[in-house]
Amino acid sequence: MARMHSRKKGKSGSKAPLRKTKPSWVGYKAKELEMIIAKLAKEGKTPSKIGLILRDAYGIPDIKLVTKKSITKIMEEKKLLPQIPEDLMALIRKKILITKHFEANKHDMPSKRGLQLTDSKMLRLIKYYKNSGRLPKDWSYDPEKIRLLVE
Repeated sequence: MARMHSRKKGKSGSKAPLRKTKPSWVGYKAKELEMIIAKLAKEGKTPSKIGLILRDAYGIPDIKLVTKKSITKIMEEKKLLPQIPEDLMALIRKKILITKHFEANKHDMPSKRGLQLTDSKMLRLIKYYKNSGRLPKDWSYDPEKIRLLVE
C-alpha cells in the first residue's frame, strides 16, 4: 500500500504479537493491571506511554491478552481519557512548531508544504473523531485556545 504523502511504498510499521494467549510469565491479574493503568493515567501519562511503561517495567507484552480490553478502553471506563485524543494532540503540537518556524523563516517553502500536510492530516483525523463520537460534533479547532492548552 502506498504512503499518503510521499508516493512511496513502505513496508515498515508495527506488527502485532504472534501470540494470542496470555504469556506464562505475566503474574498480574486483569484488575491489578487496570489499577496500574489508572495510577499511570492520573500521573498524566498518555496511553502509548502507559503501554511502554507496562512493557518495559512490568514485562507485559500486550495488555489486551491479559485484560481483553485496550488501554484507551480501560481509561475511558475510569473516565481518565484526555479530552483531545493523543494522536490529534501530537499533530497539533507539530503544527504549532512548524508555524513558529515558518513565522521566523518566511521563505522556507518545504516547511510551508509540511504545514499543509499536517493541516490535512489534522482535518481528516478531526472528521474521523467527530463521526466516531470521540469528539463532540460541535468541536472546532481554534488555534489560540489549543495553543494555550498545549503550552
